Amino acid sequence: MTNEEIQARISEVLCELFELDSADVTPEARLYEDLDIDSIDAVDLIVELKTMTDGKKIDPEDFKSVRTVGDVITAIEKLMNS
Repeated sequence: MTNEEIQARISEVLCELFELDSADVTPEARLYEDLDIDSIDAVDLIVELKTMTDGKKIDPEDFKSVRTVGDVITAIEKLMNS
């Protein structure tokens, strides 16, 4: 999966799960401040992202520093290439 495909899929997931406008879901968008995604929402997001990674285990440590949509893209890309 390419970076662009990962970005498109994450954008799609965020829009579906949290009823966001796709125009708001940019790599620079901050999850909490801009998209209003709280810690409970983050769990839902990680569960959904796990399907993108063919069930690879998502290490919570990898997501502690995630603050933006771009950070999510980078973390998923890293996981998929490991």
